[in-house]
Amino acid sequence: MRAAQAAAGGQQYPKGALYLVATPIGNLADISLRALHVLALVDQVACEDTRHSGTLLHHLGLSKPLMALHAHNEAQAAARVCESLARGERVAYVSDAGTPAVSDPGALLVAAAVAAGHAVVPIPGASSALAAISVAGDAQAQGFRFVGFLPAKGAERHSALTGCAEDAQAQVLFEAPHRITTLADELARAAPGRRVTLCRELTKQFESIATQPAAELPAWLAADSNRTRGEFVLVLHAIPRTAPADAEGAVPEAALRVLRLLAAELPLKQAVSLAAQISGAPRNALYTAGLAMKA
Repeated sequence: MRAAQAAAGGQQYPKGALYLVATPIGNLADISLRALHVLALVDQVACEDTRHSGTLLHHLGLSKPLMALHAHNEAQAAARVCESLARGERVAYVSDAGTPAVSDPGALLVAAAVAAGHAVVPIPGASSALAAISVAGDAQAQGFRFVGFLPAKGAERHSALTGCAEDAQAQVLFEAPHRITTLADELARAAPGRRVTLCRELTKQFESIATQPAAELPAWLAADSNRTRGEFVLVLHAIPRTAPADAEGAVPEAALRVLRLLAAELPLKQAVSLAAQISGAPRNALYTAGLAMKA
């Protein structure tokens, strides 16, 4: 705590403020000195799971009053937090891992605090989304879209997955172990040629990171049962930017190779649609080229 005080103690930490504290996503060593300082300073800690956060605070050598604030009670608990803030108390909010309000509870709490006129202070730290993007090596990406967890099933999931496949930019998805094989199958069908970086158990003892075309992902997972264990972050790489067709309607050779492979297994219209998504080449030019291949 002495190092945390020395590093972070010089900044102002107003009373009556809510502190959103990012916590480790697996490795306790990823806690920041500023997070340590703030957790030692606050009057109480609101948290997604009091048992989980109580264990974290114990590891850090801290003991604080805990208040449960999770997806099922966020509105009511937020009102209690605002009462504490109105008394001039400093309150920290932590989710189970990573940054609150990013695929975790916290957004309603922040909105309630701001509406009541209280300061909200971010204490940044570990983020599985940024960790995954950093190791994906997607040189084609220009920014990324954070998707998080897809809907669990039905038309909503199909629509969301289709949107991901049609979106040319890089995207970050989360998935639970019991649905990872389903997601792999869906990505293989919807975007077979796009590269996927699958990050399993980021920052933990059995962390693994693998990048391959989506079409190969189901077989790769099936080859080792350990590959389906743990929590997953996936980066769906950006569709590569290719040179546009020339004035005579020529299609880049890389796009033609993709089209040939797909047309050998699929109806031409579907092959053209997928080839356009993968390569970025114009659909009309690809369709013309596909007709020539079939002739």
